[in-house]
Amino acid sequence: MKDSPLHPLTWWIWSFVIAVSVVRVNNPYFALGATTVVGFIVLKLREDASWGKSFNWTIKVAVWILLIRTFIGISIGVPIPGNVIFTLPRILVPAWMPGIRIGGAVTAERLTSALSEGVIICAIIVIFGAASSLTSPHRLLRVLPVYIYEFATAVVIATSVLPQLVTSVARIRQAQRLRGQKTKGFTSYRRLAIPLLEESLARSLDLASAMDARGYGTSRLRSRYRPIHWRIKDSAIVASGIFILVLS
Repeated sequence: MKDSPLHPLTWWIWSFVIAVSVVRVNNPYFALGATTVVGFIVLKLREDASWGKSFNWTIKVAVWILLIRTFIGISIGVPIPGNVIFTLPRILVPAWMPGIRIGGAVTAERLTSALSEGVIICAIIVIFGAASSLTSPHRLLRVLPVYIYEFATAVVIATSVLPQLVTSVARIRQAQRLRGQKTKGFTSYRRLAIPLLEESLARSLDLASAMDARGYGTSRLRSRYRPIHWRIKDSAIVASGIFILVLS
C-alpha cells in the first residue's frame, strides 16, 4: 500500500460516505463503531508525515468537544423527565425564554441524549480528520480541476493547518525541553504562543514568496507532469463505503 499510494480523493470520498451513514443511522453505537474502524485504518495506513500525525490531535479535539457538548446538554436546555441522577444549581432565566432551564435536575434520559448527540458530532469530526491524516494535501491539490483551483487551494490550506500546527508545536516543545524549560502547565502555553505565531507568519511569507516565484494566478494552464491515476483498489474502497451507506 505504501509503495503504491491511493488516489488523493479516495479517502475523502470514503469518509464523506461514512459520515453520511453516521448521520442517517443517528445511533451512538454505530458512530463509535465507525470511529473505531476509522482509527484502526489510520494507525495502519498513515504516513510518517505532518498530516499523518494530526489524527492524534483530532482525537483530543473531539474529546474536548464531547465534554463541552455534554456539559451544555445537561446544564442548559429543555428539561427531560425521567430518573434523576443529580441536581445542578438552578439559575433563573428571563420570561422571554419559556421552556429553557439552566441547571436543575439532571435525569438519566437527559444525560443519555446529550452523550448520544455529542458522540455523533465527534464521530463526524474524527472521520474527516482521518481523511486529512491519510491524504497528502499537496497530492490532493494536484488532482483537483482547474476551474475550482482557487477554491481548492483555500480548502487544502485550511485542511493542512492542523498538521502544520502539530509539527510546529512538537518542534517548539522539543526546543523548550532542550533549554530546560517546563512544558507542562498554563505558563508553558504562554511561552508556546509567541514562537508559534512567529513560525506561522514566517511560513505564510515563505508560501507567498514560493507562489509568486512560480507565477501563481498568472496562467490557468496546469502541467500534466506525473498524473495520478484512479485504480481498482480506489474503486474498491469507495464501493465499501457505499455498501455501508446502503445498509444504513
